[in-house]
Amino acid sequence: MSKLMLGNQAVARGLYEAGVTVVSSYPGTPSTEITEFASTYPEDVMHTEWAPNEKVACETAIGASIAGARSFSAMKHVGLNVAADPLFTASYTGVTGGLVIAVADDQGMHSSQNEQDSRNYAIAAKVPMLEPSNSAECKDFTKMAYQISEEFDTPVLLRLSTRVSHSQSAVETCDREEKPLSEYVKNAPKYVMMPAFAKAKHVVVEERTKKLTEFAEKTPLNRVEMNSTEIGVITAGIAYQYAKEALGDKASYLKLGVINPLPVELIKEFASKVKTLYVVEELDDIIETHCRKIGLDPIGKSLFTYIGEYSQTYLREKILGEKAEFDTFDEEVPNRPPVMCAGCPHRGVFYTLKKLGVMVSGDIGCYTLGAAAPLQAMDSTVCMGASISGLHGFNKARRGEYENKAVAVIGDSTFIHSGITGLINIAYNESNSTVIILDNSITGMTGHQNNPANGKNIHGDPANAVNLEALVHSIGIDRVTVVDPGNLAELEKVIKTELDAKEPSVIIARKPCALLKTVKHNPPFRINTDKCRSCKACMKIGCPAISMTTGKAQVDNTLCVGCGLCEQMCRFGAIEE
Repeated sequence: MSKLMLGNQAVARGLYEAGVTVVSSYPGTPSTEITEFASTYPEDVMHTEWAPNEKVACETAIGASIAGARSFSAMKHVGLNVAADPLFTASYTGVTGGLVIAVADDQGMHSSQNEQDSRNYAIAAKVPMLEPSNSAECKDFTKMAYQISEEFDTPVLLRLSTRVSHSQSAVETCDREEKPLSEYVKNAPKYVMMPAFAKAKHVVVEERTKKLTEFAEKTPLNRVEMNSTEIGVITAGIAYQYAKEALGDKASYLKLGVINPLPVELIKEFASKVKTLYVVEELDDIIETHCRKIGLDPIGKSLFTYIGEYSQTYLREKILGEKAEFDTFDEEVPNRPPVMCAGCPHRGVFYTLKKLGVMVSGDIGCYTLGAAAPLQAMDSTVCMGASISGLHGFNKARRGEYENKAVAVIGDSTFIHSGITGLINIAYNESNSTVIILDNSITGMTGHQNNPANGKNIHGDPANAVNLEALVHSIGIDRVTVVDPGNLAELEKVIKTELDAKEPSVIIARKPCALLKTVKHNPPFRINTDKCRSCKACMKIGCPAISMTTGKAQVDNTLCVGCGLCEQMCRFGAIEE
C-alpha cells in the first residue's frame, strides 16, 4: 500500500517494518517526529521513550543492542555532540542486534545554533552513514541500515536534513519483520572497552572499514544515472533532488546513498565518462575532498557555498548560467520574526531581568527568544546546559564583581538534559550564582514533548516526575524559591532578594506553557481608549497580542489569553478585563 509520508514518518515506519524493539531519543528539530511517529506503534511491539538527553538515549539503544534487540536513537546534529562519547566506543564494540542512530542536520539553521555537518562524525567514529533523499528512501534506507549493522557488526548513522525530514512523498508500506532476541552471551572482549581489549578492536574497525568500502562499490544504494556526457554530478541526499530539478537530462548523476565510507572505483569510473565533473553537497566538502584524494579534480566549493541550503535555482544559475523567473505576489508578504507566544510565562521573567539590568547567561529553548527586541535581555547562548556552567565561569572570572547582577536562565527540560551537572559545579566549587529555572511543564520549542520533570511519558501516561525543589536541595543548594512569573511585583522582589544573597540560589519560575491544552485561560483584556495615554509601556513586553496601529494601544482578542502582564504595567488603568 502506498501512503504519503513525511521523511521522519517514513523512518519510523522503517523501524517498525525492520522489527526494531527499543527506540530511545531526545527531541530536537528536525528529528523529533521520528520518535513521535514511532510511539504510535504498539508499545508491546516497539518500546518508545523520551530520554533525559541524547547521551542517555544512545546508551539505552546500545544496551538494547547488546541484549540482542534491534534498537534505534534519533537526535538533531547538535544532539550528536552530546551522544558522541558512546557512539565512538560503540564503533569499537560493534553490535549484537542492529543499532541505527539517526541524526538530522539543519542546513540553513532554521532552528539551531550552528550548522555543523554530521558526516564528519561518521568519518571520525569510523562507522557507515547512509543518506536518503526522499521519504521512500527514508523507509528503505532505515531497513537496509539494520542489515548493514548486523552484517558488518557496526552501528550505522542515518543522516537526514530539514528538507528530507519535513517534506512528503509516497512510501510503499510492508508488514513487520519480527526479529526474535538472540540468546545473551557474556563477551567481555567485545563489550568491555578497557585498553587491553580496545586495542584489538581498533584493528577490527580498520578491517571493517575496508570491507565497507568494498560494499560501497557495489551496493545499489549508490547508483549512476547516465544522461549527458557533458556534465556529471556527484551528490547525495536532498542536494540530489535539487540537482535533478535544476539540470534534468542535461547532466548525469552519481547519487551516493552510502556517504561513509565513500567508494573509490565507482567514482573514478563515473568521472571518466563525463567531460565536466561537479560535486554538489551542502555544508562541508566531504565528497569533494575524497575525490581529490583519489586523483580527481572536480568543481565543488570553489563554485558552491559552504553556507546554508542550496536550491534548484541556485544550482541552475551556478552550473548552467541560467537565471530562473518567478511568479511574484502583487504585494509584499510581511515577515513574522520569531516571538514568544501571547501569554508565554517566560515573558515576565525577561521583562524583569531587563528592567533590573542584569547579565543573563542564556540557554536553548523558547526562552532564547528573550534575546530578541524589545526584551533584549539575553547576553549569551551557547548550548544545552551552558547557561549554568557559563554563569559559574563568568562569576569566577569577575571575582565576585557580578554576583549580585548576573543570572543563568534555563528551562525545565533543558535543566534535566544537561543543567544539573552545571548546578552541581556551582555548589561544589562555590560560586555565588543565581539560577532561574523556567518551569513551563513541557518541552516547548520542539513541539510539546513530555519530559522527566512533568510527570508524563511519551504516550502521555503518568510517570514519575522529578521534584525540582528536592533535586536542587540534594545537590547542595540551600536557597530554593518558587515564584509565579506572571506576578511581576513578586517576581522582581524574589530576583532582587536572591541576587543580594551571599550564597548560591535557585529560583523556579513555575507557570505552564500558554499553549498546553490543559491550561485554562482568562478572558482577553481590552483597552479603555479614554484612559490610554499612548505611553507604550505595554509594548515593552513584546506581546504579539498588543499593537499601537491607531495611536492608542490595541489588544487582539484572538491572541490574548488574559495573562495580565500588560495590566500590571499600565499606570493609567487603561487595560481592563
